[in-house]
Amino acid sequence: MGFARACSVALVGVDGVVVEVQADLEPGVAAFTLVGLPDKTLVESRDRVRAAVVNSGAVWPQKKLTVGLSPASVPKSGAGFDLAVAAAVLGAAEVVDPGAIADLVLIGELGLDGRVRPVRGILPAVLAAAEAGYRQVVVPQQCAAEAALVPDVAVLGVRSLRQLIAVLTGEPVPEEDPPDPPGRPDPMLAGLVLPGAGLGTGLAHGRSGQGDAGDFPDLADVAGQHTARRALEVAASGGHHLFLSGPPGAGKTMLAERLPWILPPLSRQDSVEVTAVHSVAGILPPGEPLVARPPYCAPHHSATMQSLVGGGNGIPRPGAVSLAHRGVLFLDEAAEFHGRALDALRQPLESGHVVIARAAGVVRLPARFLMVLAANPCPCGRHTLHGSSCECPPSVVRRYQGRLSGPLLDRVDLRVGVEPVTRSDLLGQGGRGESTAVVADRVREARDRAAVRLADTPWRLNSEVPGPELRARWQAGPGALAQAERDMERGLLTARGLDRVLRVAWTVADLRGRDRPEALDVAVALELRTGIARGATLAAGAGP
Repeated sequence: MGFARACSVALVGVDGVVVEVQADLEPGVAAFTLVGLPDKTLVESRDRVRAAVVNSGAVWPQKKLTVGLSPASVPKSGAGFDLAVAAAVLGAAEVVDPGAIADLVLIGELGLDGRVRPVRGILPAVLAAAEAGYRQVVVPQQCAAEAALVPDVAVLGVRSLRQLIAVLTGEPVPEEDPPDPPGRPDPMLAGLVLPGAGLGTGLAHGRSGQGDAGDFPDLADVAGQHTARRALEVAASGGHHLFLSGPPGAGKTMLAERLPWILPPLSRQDSVEVTAVHSVAGILPPGEPLVARPPYCAPHHSATMQSLVGGGNGIPRPGAVSLAHRGVLFLDEAAEFHGRALDALRQPLESGHVVIARAAGVVRLPARFLMVLAANPCPCGRHTLHGSSCECPPSVVRRYQGRLSGPLLDRVDLRVGVEPVTRSDLLGQGGRGESTAVVADRVREARDRAAVRLADTPWRLNSEVPGPELRARWQAGPGALAQAERDMERGLLTARGLDRVLRVAWTVADLRGRDRPEALDVAVALELRTGIARGATLAAGAGP
């Protein structure tokens, strides 16, 4: 009788559970039994592993073989267990030393010819292994750079099962066939990136942020819209959600597309979080394992609730709110989205994560994003234009605007009306606006001021600070909240709205270099919150 064990990782959402792969050989009729709550893809690994072992030059044991995946109560899916199953079988057959693989974490799919194919979710899987105390992992060579992002873990990248056997037995490592010539797609990467899964995520535009200035949208291309540009800067500085309302062609989409580029680059921890989500979702392009820039996700208005918050058959997969984690979620034509889909965003907007319960398990996915809503004032879009030919009845206009529920809009800090572009602005007679680089510098300085103030607290942005903490620990200047208190008494602000006005006021103060908000800063926040023009936004200016 032979017995051996190896380790692999089962992913539940973006969290991993280390799985012990046990192989037991006993005398009897040759058979291969796989137990431990595997899915259909994992059950088929029996044929893949057998063919891979034989085609790698090793002898397949002609005995009764049982492979168990422990803990058996955890659902296991995908082909990433193939390499661990093959190693455990070879250890039980004494082709390799069972002690050499007992504490080895192996992740990878096996082809019938013995080549090791990359799989999705390498980074969160290696993170889970490291947290469990494992320090040696074996992954496909194409994913070695992604696995190496985890510190204090020795990573071995292999291209075939033959190479792994040679390493474990101390023999010379054989050379595999070179990859296809440059310019031709690598067939080994098929399935690693899901076709169409990355559409609308904004990861294809220089994620590392090392390109030339022309590689990303420039804020200077937006004609006019001084109040909307100011609101965009405030949103980026404090992490405040933004609602842009205006007629078609005014520049709402242009503004939203430029928001990720005025956000600071992701920190190392945030980059690992974002990369883990995109790796699981299958939208992480090969060759660039680390996402360094905030992502941008813009789903179509026909998107379902499951595609927004996550879901699918079996174990739920990340949705748009998770793909936009630490970045921007842009909902264009927001009034055309289904009401249930929009209201499903209320919970992640408050908590920064989404919990999805399905029959196969409960998954917690990160969803700390900056939301931008854009909508027309009516179905034809000409309701607010002076001298327009809008023929929408008032009841239709009210019903159209009512598609965005009050509880959802109450969680949006900034509400800005985008006016039609004038001829002078479009032709540049009023001068070009500030570039993305100039605004990004001010945003970074404002965030640095907030970071100093929020040091030794669990919060990093003004939008994350609870209202009671703002009122108790960081108070505004004398009399600064008088106008906001009057608006609350008149019913223009809710209690949540007053707290959000105070958060925005702190962001405005950070942009102006003030130690605390004054009356003008609160007036700017009120104007951006209520949409009622008071002349404060332009009076405050963009700088100190």
